[in-house]
Amino acid sequence: LGINYSDYATIRNGSYFKLLSAYYSKSDSTDSATKVSPSISTAKDDAKTLTRIESAAESTEKSLSKLTATGKDSVFNKVEKTAEDGTKTQEYDRDAIYKAVKSYVDDYNSLLDRADDSKTKSILRAANSLKSNARANEKTLEKAGITVDADGRLSVDEKSFEKADMDKLKSLFTTHGSYATQTNVDLLKIASNAKR
Repeated sequence: LGINYSDYATIRNGSYFKLLSAYYSKSDSTDSATKVSPSISTAKDDAKTLTRIESAAESTEKSLSKLTATGKDSVFNKVEKTAEDGTKTQEYDRDAIYKAVKSYVDDYNSLLDRADDSKTKSILRAANSLKSNARANEKTLEKAGITVDADGRLSVDEKSFEKADMDKLKSLFTTHGSYATQTNVDLLKIASNAKR
């Protein structure tokens, strides 16, 4: 039947099983070492710094989501306002929008403060992308009442905001492929890189 009796003997007495076990345990340990090595941190920051960065990115993402929400949850839904003469109009709730923008700007700047202190390249790259995106949309942001400084940080002045173009602001945050879309991508990168 083509059976080699010496092979059959090693199978029967257990030598073959021991040989296979030794081989696969060595192979498994090599595989597990390979699996573990990518998850070993290449960060040059301590765990506390990375946790703070992750938390700041998540807070910024949360405040951004209030501006990007659509439908009934949108901060850009118009409300009915009655003028002194009794005339009713549909207008943006500028106070609610300002609060949402101010919260986002504060969280955004706080994140940059923390990310700029990082020594981890992937976090710094994503933070620089965040700043570049703000600078690329500088003119449109200004029309919407948000200014961008040379370092990519944002600021919003309440008096200037009252005169701002709310339609421009809405398109910045709710249009697909807009400023908010790229910002959200960068925020997710910062949070995941800090967590990893």
